[in-house]
Amino acid sequence: MPNTKKIRSRRKELYRVRYWSEYDLALVQRGSLTVWIADGFEKTWFYEGPLQRGSQFDYSAQAIEIMLILKNVYHLPNRATEGFASSLFGLLKIDLPVPDHTT
Repeated sequence: MPNTKKIRSRRKELYRVRYWSEYDLALVQRGSLTVWIADGFEKTWFYEGPLQRGSQFDYSAQAIEIMLILKNVYHLPNRATEGFASSLFGLLKIDLPVPDHTT
């Protein structure tokens, strides 16, 4: 016995853009990058803990955590994260060394 039920498809509603200038501005703003850096973060960039035997730490745990956050947010490999942080510091005119990708 053949299926006599007719399948009715729902008609897709069209979304019509009425305010093109606002829509265009929203699309442009989607690509903007805003970075907030706390005041005085430079003071905690270097390691200031107790001395240890052998080689000393150069960067604080906060500095390494910042690098890992950048890596995870932007899905970057280690070397690209190092370059991204270096160029970001250059654009913001922050004179701090960036941890090496092996750190």
